[in-house]
Amino acid sequence: MSLAIVYSRAQAGMNAPLVTVEVHLSNGLPGLSIVGLPETAVKESKDRVRGAILNSQFEFPARRITINLAPADLPKDGGRFDLPIALGILAASRQIPGKDLHQYEFAGELALSGVLRSVNGILPMALHAHRTGRTLVVPTGNAAEATLVREARVLAGEHLLDITGHLTQARPLERHTASLPEHSAMVTADLGDVRGQHQARRALEVAAAGGHSLLMIGPPGTGKSLLASRLPGILPEMSEAEALETAAIASISGQAIDPACWRQRRFRAPHHTASAVALVGGGSRPRPGEISLAHHGVLFLDELPEFDRRVLEVLREPLESGRITISRAARQAEYPAQFQLVAAMNPCPCGYLGDPSGRCHCTSEQVERYRRRISGPLLDRIDLQIEVPRLSFDTLEGPHGEASRVVRQRVSAARRRQLERSVSLNSRLDHRQLEQACRLRAADRELLQQAMERLNLSARAYHRILKVARSIADLEGTAAIRPEQLAEAINYRRLDRSS
Repeated sequence: MSLAIVYSRAQAGMNAPLVTVEVHLSNGLPGLSIVGLPETAVKESKDRVRGAILNSQFEFPARRITINLAPADLPKDGGRFDLPIALGILAASRQIPGKDLHQYEFAGELALSGVLRSVNGILPMALHAHRTGRTLVVPTGNAAEATLVREARVLAGEHLLDITGHLTQARPLERHTASLPEHSAMVTADLGDVRGQHQARRALEVAAAGGHSLLMIGPPGTGKSLLASRLPGILPEMSEAEALETAAIASISGQAIDPACWRQRRFRAPHHTASAVALVGGGSRPRPGEISLAHHGVLFLDELPEFDRRVLEVLREPLESGRITISRAARQAEYPAQFQLVAAMNPCPCGYLGDPSGRCHCTSEQVERYRRRISGPLLDRIDLQIEVPRLSFDTLEGPHGEASRVVRQRVSAARRRQLERSVSLNSRLDHRQLEQACRLRAADRELLQQAMERLNLSARAYHRILKVARSIADLEGTAAIRPEQLAEAINYRRLDRSS
């Protein structure tokens, strides 16, 4: 009897649990069976592995081969187990030495020729392999992604023979290294392209400073989408920990990661026909949705009322908690979702309500029905609600606004003040932190009380006004919130003022 043990990892949400690949050769009728809850792609690996072994000039054992993927209750999917299964068969049949296999973790899909193909979810594997002290062996196509974990030891090969050559010491592989840039190459569009719209630019800066959600209301062609696309350019770069978390989500989603700009914040803009599953994630094998792909970045929803109402309602909990839990009968997965929501909508069905030309003929009932497509609880969670009016010809021909790099400096300074004070952005302050950071004088309390009574604001809206006022104060470098800053925060509740 011959037994070989090889280590690999599965994918379970953001985690990469260890999988022990046990290969046992015994006497009996030749055959190969895989146990341990393999899904279809894993079951089919026996044919890929047989072809790869034979075409790499090795012998495929004419014995009974049993492959156990432990733990038995963890589902295994994808082609990542092809390489560890092939190495286990070669080690169990004594064609390669198996004494050093415990020092490595392997992942990779095999072509029938023995060529190694890239697989998804390598970055979480690299993180966990580094923590256990093992070397991760991956296809060459996954090497750049794996080395985003700076201290991880990564080996890469293009063919099964490259890996076996390393294990036999015939052709040792060199550790794969990559020099990551200290700063990402900023390729975002510049805020300086926006002309006019001074209030909208100001609201965008306040939203960036505190990580607040923003809703822009205005006729078609006034620059709402243009403004939203400029938000990532005024946000500070992600820290390495934030960038790794964001890249891990992209990795398990099968998206390419560019090391040159991997610290740049993501901008996701799903179409209004997107389903709830596309937005929050899901499927029989739970996968991240748009809100997780926008983690530490921006989620832009254009034509907000055109989204299905049930789709929009799924945003309510992630906006508060910053996480999304996807539960299915057999599986459960939790993904981070600390995204910054930016939305845009028209003021009425035709889009021209209040236009001086009088081209809008929508009735009050039509306008009310149009706005009721967005629920009150969701609107209550949006910190800034502003109008984006139509621009005049003179404004369009006027000078450009401030460049993104100038605004980014103010935003970065404001965020540093927040993190030094509360170790959290203003939009994520809890009640105790809010009380400490947003103390008001008696006159300011009276102003806020009048606003709550006149606008019929909820307790959530009250707290969000305080958070926005705190962000305005941080932008201006004041320790305490001033009356004009509080008044500006109240003024951003556009839909509350129109109700």
